[in-house]
Amino acid sequence: MSSQFATQMDYGAAALDLNVTKDLCSFLSSFTFEDLPEKAVHEGRRGVMDWIGCALAGSQHPTITKLVGVLSDLGGASQATVLGRQMKIGLLEAPIANGQMGHVLDFDDTHMGGVVLHASSPVLSALLALSERSPFTGRDLIAAYCAGFEAGVRAGQGAPGHHAGGWHLTGTLGSIAAGAAAGKLLGLDAQQLTNALGIAATQAAGMQQNRGTMCKSFHAGKAGSSGVLAALLAQRGFDSSDEILEGKRGFCRIYSKDAATELILDQLGERWEITRNGHKPYACGVVLHPTIDAMIALAAKVPKNEHVVAIELRVNPLAVTITGVANPKTGLKSKFSLSHTAAVSFLDGAAGVAQYTDKRAFDPNVAALRERVSARMDESLRKDQAWAAVVTQSGARYEHLVDHASGTVDNPMSDSAIESKFLANSSPVIGQERALRARDAIWSLDRLEDVRDLLALCA
Repeated sequence: MSSQFATQMDYGAAALDLNVTKDLCSFLSSFTFEDLPEKAVHEGRRGVMDWIGCALAGSQHPTITKLVGVLSDLGGASQATVLGRQMKIGLLEAPIANGQMGHVLDFDDTHMGGVVLHASSPVLSALLALSERSPFTGRDLIAAYCAGFEAGVRAGQGAPGHHAGGWHLTGTLGSIAAGAAAGKLLGLDAQQLTNALGIAATQAAGMQQNRGTMCKSFHAGKAGSSGVLAALLAQRGFDSSDEILEGKRGFCRIYSKDAATELILDQLGERWEITRNGHKPYACGVVLHPTIDAMIALAAKVPKNEHVVAIELRVNPLAVTITGVANPKTGLKSKFSLSHTAAVSFLDGAAGVAQYTDKRAFDPNVAALRERVSARMDESLRKDQAWAAVVTQSGARYEHLVDHASGTVDNPMSDSAIESKFLANSSPVIGQERALRARDAIWSLDRLEDVRDLLALCA
């Protein structure tokens, strides 16, 4: 019978003393708005404008009606605004509603710097709810918003196999991002923020299996709510592990086959992750965007009287694994269908909200063209690249290569495009006059004295 003495390092929760989580939270708690480069501040304005518009557009979706009905039935104090609904619900319930409506159309921003994360839906849904408890300035909001990006994106970079494990990063990393952002807004010190990160991370959840269902966007709302709860608990002295990211049983080691915790602190304070954020010109999964650009370009090339017999695609493998729904039965499912997206964007020359409805998913012309789409995975193509060809009955062949998809860091949406998208999304819900006032308030967000003034315009 053999035996050996256990050492401290044999214990699963033994301290590694790497101080990754503590150092990250020390930085996040101490930086000020004045420490932010102008590019980060400007990306903060753009992100707030883009996300509020997406949330208002999503506020009338049937999914949100179901959700808000249940949240309202639960009762509780009317503490926080539900965007576009002219109502208030509880402080933990409002982020669920607002976070889900921000993501339900898959029109919200996407960070692709080593992760695929829709950071704004969980982060801003958390921050806007907390902004109604006491006065916070636009500067406070921007600083907290930036802190959320740092925590969420960097945690994901430290867990490189996280997405491959089937987790939906907007639910998991979104919880961490929202917890850090909420803690920053509340002015938590380094130890409190470390605890908030741990409380948020232990609530991290969301599975990719739920793509194309109401649950996918629910992840974003739950992440926002988890972040609020984490920050408020930490403020009251609730504790957590100091090594929630790097620990032997911490986030990066149990949510990912491999850990790269050294990346979490890489260029911290020099590289601001919000400056590498992307915004969507199209209302679907971001890996579809280069294909959409290609199909819209081809639609302009192919004569209208030509009958299309085949559409050939070459895409990054991730586009196939994420969006392989062949015959979507709902509008939500169609947002994750490469064949639907190629067909509808070619026919309509667009890929907005209207192209991803139940009605469009069942349209016979779209369905017929979907059957003529074939796709090949090409590992030489980046996630923001795609190649497409249209073959017509006459034998003519039209080809197009997209090097950087619209809305990505290397091909960003302009300020005017962000503004136009916001007005198109928000005006039908809150009216043009209020939408214009909200636009002006967001462009001058760093001069806004009370975030509640902006919320009032978007209620």
